[in-house]
Amino acid sequence: MPQPLTDYIGAFSGVWLVCAAAAVVLAAAWILWRRFGRRREPDVVPPDLEVDVTALPDLAPPPGPPTLEFYNLPVRLAAIVLAPVGRVRTLPSREDLPGVVDSIVPGLDRVAIAHKPLIRAWPAQVSARGFAHAFFQHVRLPGDHGKKTPWCSVAGRFMVDDQPMMAGLVLRAAAPNRHGQYVMEREEQWLGILRIRLDAS
Repeated sequence: MPQPLTDYIGAFSGVWLVCAAAAVVLAAAWILWRRFGRRREPDVVPPDLEVDVTALPDLAPPPGPPTLEFYNLPVRLAAIVLAPVGRVRTLPSREDLPGVVDSIVPGLDRVAIAHKPLIRAWPAQVSARGFAHAFFQHVRLPGDHGKKTPWCSVAGRFMVDDQPMMAGLVLRAAAPNRHGQYVMEREEQWLGILRIRLDAS
């Protein structure tokens, strides 16, 4: 074999080895950058939807007035969960909160002042049925969904200045009863299930 061709093949082999080594180094660097070098997206912390009913004050309804009745049964307003409807809506400010609570049932803001319930804000919800399911899942009543215990709850949609919102109420009676969990299918049902007395009569 002619000498010049032999020198060419040797030089080519050396270049090939250098290129192969460089490719391995680049591949390793790319893998390391993919794994460690990219800025990680911050972990999204899901909102805390849980309400521990067993941690709420285990107190009978105060004598009043005002008094709150659930299907004619006197109850204490132990907790309120509020959520806007849709993906872009937000809850009203703290200053507007009494008006929002009063929109569920007239006079409920007075009951909230007297009973001092836990108030929790949830992210926006899509449907009343979906909100009720999430509410009963994350706000679990003792026993068989509250039946034969002093605890009961109700969830559904209501209107604030022609805008829909969701509410879930946790209620505590003086003694065990047959009530459990109720879903408000229509806004006007709140008035048929809850009754508020603002005077002693």
